[in-house]
Amino acid sequence: MPETVTSAQQAPHPASGKLGILTPGLGAVATTFIAGVESVRRGLSAPIGSLTQMATIRLGKRTEGRSPLIKDFVPLADLNDIVFGAWDPIADDAYTAAKKAGVLEERDLEPIADFMKAIVPMPAVFENKYVTRLTGENVKQGRTKRELAEALRQDIRDFKAKTGAERVVLVWCASTEIFIKPGPQHATIEAFERAMDENDEAIAPSMLYAWAAIMEGAPYCNGAPNLAVDTPALQQLAIDRGVPISGKDFKTGQTWMKTVVAPGLKARMLGLEGWYSTNILGNRDGEVLDDPASFKTKEESKLSVLHTILQPELYPALYKDFSHVVRINYYPPRGDNKEGWDNIDIRGWMGYPMQIKINFLCRDSILAAPLVLDLALLSDFAQRAGMKGIQEWLSFYYKSPMAAPGLQPEHDLFIQQTKLKNTLRHLMGEEQITHLGLEYYQS
Repeated sequence: MPETVTSAQQAPHPASGKLGILTPGLGAVATTFIAGVESVRRGLSAPIGSLTQMATIRLGKRTEGRSPLIKDFVPLADLNDIVFGAWDPIADDAYTAAKKAGVLEERDLEPIADFMKAIVPMPAVFENKYVTRLTGENVKQGRTKRELAEALRQDIRDFKAKTGAERVVLVWCASTEIFIKPGPQHATIEAFERAMDENDEAIAPSMLYAWAAIMEGAPYCNGAPNLAVDTPALQQLAIDRGVPISGKDFKTGQTWMKTVVAPGLKARMLGLEGWYSTNILGNRDGEVLDDPASFKTKEESKLSVLHTILQPELYPALYKDFSHVVRINYYPPRGDNKEGWDNIDIRGWMGYPMQIKINFLCRDSILAAPLVLDLALLSDFAQRAGMKGIQEWLSFYYKSPMAAPGLQPEHDLFIQQTKLKNTLRHLMGEEQITHLGLEYYQS
């Protein structure tokens, strides 16, 4: 198994020059993200939901009163230095794609229409058998998957030359692919590249983007539950190439709520009998997930959260054999405005039953867009700080975080937040915050 490097190798380099953010996928999430950044840059909106732009970080003792904004503490790329690019099997420019996605209203799109129309997707690496509910004509042609991956590498180089970007980050914003189990093709980089040459079905398009990004020295963030950098082959390649990688599947709606509520149940030692979750969603993601093979990939990502947080092996009296059911239903009238229902059956003192019910009417892409921004900025910062391989401190943003071999990834949102902020303090030479507080009461 590959080693994991998570400590700083150098003082962080400044964020000089332009940062390119490339998104495989120019649908609802990507267009909402791009439009939002441009809207913030023009002073038309605020970056609500983004830790890098709006959150503070406490430094030193509480009595010192040092709580700067993260963006003022850490040398992140400035929003004005970001340039955008994308791949998509549908050739619509970002403005047209955003209009079709139906997330943003006309009052928000029209003031930036000129900017959005100028972003035209590059031909994508796409095969219908991996995302059966989508078709597209803006697709690369090649004899082998290696040729297609090399074409993606050339796209990255051409994008940097065209835009003047000094650094690039890739954030997957495309659809969920069919479920693929890790196999011998993913065990070593030699086996992976041989499988590319042989057009092996175990090598999905998203893996080609991940390989191309790492080969070009670009951090890779996976916004969907597809198997990609969570394989030994690509993890080792990321270490060898000095590239940060992180988890998969943006933690936006229902799973985000689980990582908030489940830690609360465990903190109070309340038992769990069952957790039933269902969603209705009408955007392109919902249509793709209507395919059972794609839903299987998403289901695996969603189901892992509760078990990891509640640790039934340590607390069998409270959490052994709890029932966890997840459903996603494609319902076109809902569009991007996803609705999630949760029914949570819990047990309290003397075994008495209680229930929690959650009805979350959320906007999927509105929740995901600031995650794209934060992951891109923090991954770029990690690389400038000499970080490479798995960045467990970015688990905060994912349904399926990655951790070193043999380690259980952390799913508790509040532990993840502490890990993220303590990593920033560490990289910037500040003391860790333990929240012990005894020093205030010692004479």
